Order: sequence, then structure tokens, then C-alpha cells
Amino acid sequence: MHTQITHLLALWASLPQIVRTVVWILIITIGVILCVAFLTLWERKVIGWMQLRRGPNRVRIFGMLPGLGQPFADVFKLLTKEVVVPSAASKFLFRIAPALALIPAIAAWAVIPLSPQLVVSKANAGLLYLLALSSMGVYGIILAGWSANSKYALLGAMRSAAQMVAYEIAMGFALVGVLMAAGSMNLGQIVQHQQGGFLAWNWFWLFPLFVVYLIAGVAETNRAPFDVAEGESEIVAGFHVEYSGIAFALFFLAEYANMILISTLTAVFFFGGWLSPFAGYPGIGHTFLGDPSFFWLGLKVFVFLFLFLWFRATFPRYRYDQIMRLGWKALIPVTLVWIGVEMIMAAIHIGPWARPWFH
Repeated sequence: MHTQITHLLALWASLPQIVRTVVWILIITIGVILCVAFLTLWERKVIGWMQLRRGPNRVRIFGMLPGLGQPFADVFKLLTKEVVVPSAASKFLFRIAPALALIPAIAAWAVIPLSPQLVVSKANAGLLYLLALSSMGVYGIILAGWSANSKYALLGAMRSAAQMVAYEIAMGFALVGVLMAAGSMNLGQIVQHQQGGFLAWNWFWLFPLFVVYLIAGVAETNRAPFDVAEGESEIVAGFHVEYSGIAFALFFLAEYANMILISTLTAVFFFGGWLSPFAGYPGIGHTFLGDPSFFWLGLKVFVFLFLFLWFRATFPRYRYDQIMRLGWKALIPVTLVWIGVEMIMAAIHIGPWARPWFH
């Protein structure tokens, strides 16, 4: 067995770099899609648990594990439904809009470090790449509403896009604070700059920016309590009123894919990514519990995803004017003030600018 593993590792190392990159892209893409599928099931189970009911418990896999086959049953149902394209719609844009919503959420994983060794692209401008991709999702929503040639869909798209733009600004300013603390736009270097244990992570010194980023991330993904687009379905629907079948499902796949992405970026920017919280602790800091690994990143992402589900089961939906007021009049001023505080901390050399403090 050991000889076979050694042979496979040698074969992998002999492959051209572009082949290895393509293989990792396929693995990460398939992994994200499977996580999206099971996240829909987990959400229904968690909310059912909070509301004292069972959630999905019928569709089985190989006759076992009741409810585990529900995501695959949903996909099969949506794939077999007819995709209706309105006769007066701009057909090309109508069909491409769902893809524009989903593809950026998948493409962003190219620069996210999953472990100290595993990252598809070590781009030095990874932070700019993420900001550019996050703004692409707005185009999918605007095109979905405009191309349908429906006034209600257009109004719904404008409301959703205005919300996303407002919170993108707050999110961008929060990331400026992370950039100031790390001194790099490379996500791997941002993680490495947080070495030193739990209190060395960015959440400690950039706590207001962490709160702003998390709230803006929830609003960016149109999740409760910011789910105005979903709330419009109580009347007819929002920007996706004319969509059906798998085209309709792609918008919701994009929503769940963005939830996973925002949770991962929150862990990377503010909670040390793949770094262990026990690094440097006496006794356990030099064991496997103190070693950086994908396990720690996955655990942090799991916690933040649970927060998304918890918010949906807990908070009432905000009015649209409350959503916009929070974004423009509360979150953006908080980020601007804390960027000023960071300038003072950098000038007097405390916090992330005085690494000996953590040792």
C-alpha cells in the first residue's frame, strides 16, 4: 500500500503544472457544488430543529439515511421542468443571466488558500480579483430583471441591485482595513500575517470591521433578514419572476455558493484561515492540534455557515428603507472611522503593526 501511494505521488509530481492546476480546479468546483447541494439540506434540517420539526426525512440514498437524498431529488425535479422563455424577452441575455450570478461564486475559489500548500493561484492581487468578481453578481440580477421585458421583474432587480451595491461599499472598506493590517493583497500572506494564536487573528484588532463584513456578507447574499428579493415572492416574485426549471434554480445555487464563499473569506480575512487557534500554546501548540491545516479552515467555515442559518430562523425581515439606512448611514461610517483608528495604531506601532506583542 505504501509503495502504491509513493508511486502515485511521484506520478502526480511528474505531471505538468497546467495539468495539476486543471485537476485541482475540477476537484474544487465539484466540491463546492456538492457542498451547495448539502447546504440546502442542512439549512432545512437546522431550521426544522429550531422550530421543533423534522425537516426532510423521506428521500433516502441506497435505502439508508432518510432525507440525505433530498438535494439530488430537487435537482432531478428542476432539470426535468420546462424552461419557459418569454416571447418578448431578450433571449440571449435572459439565458446568460443565471450563469453570471453563479460563475463568479465559483471562480473566486481560484485565489483562496485552502491549506498552507493548496491554492490554485497565488495571485498577488487576489484581493482585487475577489472585489471584481463580487461586483459581477449584480450584473446577473440586473440582466435577469431587464431581459425578461417585465416591469415587475425590472423593479425587483433594481431593488436587489441597489441593496448589493450599498453593502459592497461597506464590504470593500472593511477589506481596506484588512489590507492595511496585512500589508498585502495576497490571501495566503494575509493568513500568514495572522500567525501567533487566537488573539493574533485580525478579528481582535479589527473587530468592528469583522462585524461590518459579516453583516454586509449576509446582505450581499440576499439572506434573511435582508432577503427583500425573496420577500417579493409573497406578491409574485422579484427579479426571477419569469424564470422556471433549472434556470430558476441557478439563482438559488448562486445564493448558497455565495454563502459558502463569504463564510470562507470571513475565516481567511479575520480568523486566520487554515491557522490553528492553539498555535504556540504550551503542551498542545507543537502537536497536530497546533498545526495549520484545511481542518481548521473547514471548521471555521462550518461555524459561519451555521450563523447564516441561525439568522434566517431568528430575525424578522427588515423593511427596504431599514436595509438601505443600515448600509449607507451605519456600516459605511463605522468602516471609515475604524480605518482612521488603524492609521493611529500604525503610527504608534500597536496591534498588527507590533508583532512582538503577540509573543
